Amino acid sequence: MKTTQEMINEKIWAGLNRPEITEDEADVIIFGIPFDGGVSFRTGASEAPQAIRSITYTIPPSNEYFEDMSMVKIKDIGDFSKKDRQSLFQDIENKVEELVRKDKFFAMIGGDHSVTIPVLRGIDNALDEEFGIIHIDTHFDLCDTLNDDKLSHGCTQRRALELKNISSADNIFFIGIRSAEPDELEFMKNNKLNLISAAEYEKLGTDQVVNQVVEVMGKYKKIYITIDIDVLDTFGTGTPQIGGISSRALLDLLRGLFDLNVIGFDVVEVAPKLDPSWSSVFIGRRLITECIGNHMRKQNVLVKHWR
Repeated sequence: MKTTQEMINEKIWAGLNRPEITEDEADVIIFGIPFDGGVSFRTGASEAPQAIRSITYTIPPSNEYFEDMSMVKIKDIGDFSKKDRQSLFQDIENKVEELVRKDKFFAMIGGDHSVTIPVLRGIDNALDEEFGIIHIDTHFDLCDTLNDDKLSHGCTQRRALELKNISSADNIFFIGIRSAEPDELEFMKNNKLNLISAAEYEKLGTDQVVNQVVEVMGKYKKIYITIDIDVLDTFGTGTPQIGGISSRALLDLLRGLFDLNVIGFDVVEVAPKLDPSWSSVFIGRRLITECIGNHMRKQNVLVKHWR
């Protein structure tokens, strides 16, 4: 497989990557975090950024609604890679703060879900107002510690609750959850959560889910969406659970959620080595490109050639 830098220098992201332009000139900034040192079970998510990029050469510059995306300017700035977690997380935090201050829409490819922690910290540093988080996942990630690690992938939203611009659990909306640790059940006794579980999602349907989330989260002027691939019934991930929502439902959900002012998103926990078919890799790629399309539609950049 080609190196990340070799791929960046070629026509990845459906030929939309523009390595020659500045970040200020780009419509979308993409970066990867090939880190899975925060997992509690199986590793492999560190391979996702390179794997997902490697299958973006042959896809067309359009989305599933036949909208032409060829005018979109993407700048893939590569991966954040350091062995020392503290230094790695600080670099990510600093970069995200810079992007948010410049009002640059961005997409992050994980990595395990712990890499969302420095992203949220960077957003928090850049803002002087509360923001919202939409957490699409099998798990709450609300443990204070998991395996004696406060930066575990199971602690992502617990760390978010410590941010200055996240005043309470009301800033977070959980979608697709179907598993909870004892620590999280205890937390739920004393904290009201915005929650649509996977079972509830099945009964409500996507349209009602979107309406509920938009109604609750619409009070925040800026929203970050984090997508753990294990929200689906896929086994190309470290901690899979059956009973997830469908990929069709997830695509429709994300299209609806972009009615909110989404400033960035991530796709995490894709683990290529755990999935010989690479189905989770292909799903991850699709989620990223469709979310970019959802954002650019709001910017009136896309061209529709069919009804």
